[in-house]
Amino acid sequence: MAEQLLVVEDDTTLRELLSASLRLVGFQVRAVTTGAEAMAAVRHEPPDLIVLDVMLPDFDGFEVVRRLRGPLTPAEPPPVLFLTARDATEDRISGLAAGGDDYVTKPFNLEELILRIRAILRRTGGRQPDVRLVVGDLALDPEGHHVTRGGQPVLLSPTEFSLLRVLMEHVGQVLTKRQLLDAVWHYDFGGDDSIVASYISYLRRKVDTSEPKLIHTVRGTGYVLRRPSR
Repeated sequence: MAEQLLVVEDDTTLRELLSASLRLVGFQVRAVTTGAEAMAAVRHEPPDLIVLDVMLPDFDGFEVVRRLRGPLTPAEPPPVLFLTARDATEDRISGLAAGGDDYVTKPFNLEELILRIRAILRRTGGRQPDVRLVVGDLALDPEGHHVTRGGQPVLLSPTEFSLLRVLMEHVGQVLTKRQLLDAVWHYDFGGDDSIVASYISYLRRKVDTSEPKLIHTVRGTGYVLRRPSR
């Protein structure tokens, strides 16, 4: 079955162009124009991915994602690709920090956008159920998409979950930014590996809030998740 996308874009011409182009390459597409309509659409029938404009008539796309990622949201929120004319570094950081999985600025190359959409879908929905991973008091359940630290739930975005899973699957092994980019983002083109450092920072804020710290930087090489010393 074709993956279902939700396009949230208030510009009529761009919304229709995006919807038609994505349908042409095999996606099922629904399209809405406001943040409120996006929230209602997700609650009614969660898509496999949201292509989300930041500048919307009611509230911005960052707020849409914050609400979808909020603790009161009952279902697992879908991954999000931000699509926006706001290309400042602080906007990109805000989008990723809010829980977005990628950030594409306008004007954009349609082929690259499709590749990024497919990369997100692969890393968030294409893996088979696997065994529960445990490192110290950190536990990750791939089937339930659930993470706990010290018995307390840790709320992660789909990309944060995928990154933590790769680190836990290679516990004790130093992974370079390029290795993590390939393993988590699956980019089919030259990806910007600075996104890895950003997501490591987000993970630390959620996973390493207590001692012992598990995620470590190996300067000049990459990152490693280590078992706590006894």
